[in-house]
Amino acid sequence: MDTMTAEQRSRRMSQVRSKDTKPELVVRRLAHGMGFRYRLHDDELPGHPDMVFPCRGKIIFVHGCFWHRHGKCKNTRWPKSRLDFWKPKLEGNRVRDIAIRRRLKKLGWEVLVIWECQLKNLEQTAEEIYVFLKGEA
Repeated sequence: MDTMTAEQRSRRMSQVRSKDTKPELVVRRLAHGMGFRYRLHDDELPGHPDMVFPCRGKIIFVHGCFWHRHGKCKNTRWPKSRLDFWKPKLEGNRVRDIAIRRRLKKLGWEVLVIWECQLKNLEQTAEEIYVFLKGEA
C-alpha cells in the first residue's frame, strides 16, 4: 500500500528530472574542471547521451542507480507498491540502456557509465573520468 495519496505521489514523481540531475551536474563539474569540453544531450545520438565529447569519440552517461537498475547496489531496491507497474518499467530501462550502449559502440563511440553511487568517492570518479577521456590505461 502506498503511503501517499495519488495527488502527493503525482507531485513527487513530477519532480523527478531526466536532465540536469544533481549527479549529472557533479560529473559535468568534474569533467569541466579537468579542462574537458562537451556537448549535452545530443538529440542526434541514440539515448541522448548526457555528455558527448565529439573530438574524442567518447560519451558519458550518468545513471541513477534506482532508475537504471545498478546491479546489487543498495539504491536499486524495488518499490513497495505497484510492482506490476514498476518491474516492467524499470527492467525496460535497464534493457534499453544496454541496447543503446551497443548501438553507440557500433557507431564508433566509446561509452562510460557513471553511477549515482560512485559519486560518494569523487576522487576515484574523477580519476576514472580522466583516464577514460585521455585514453590512458
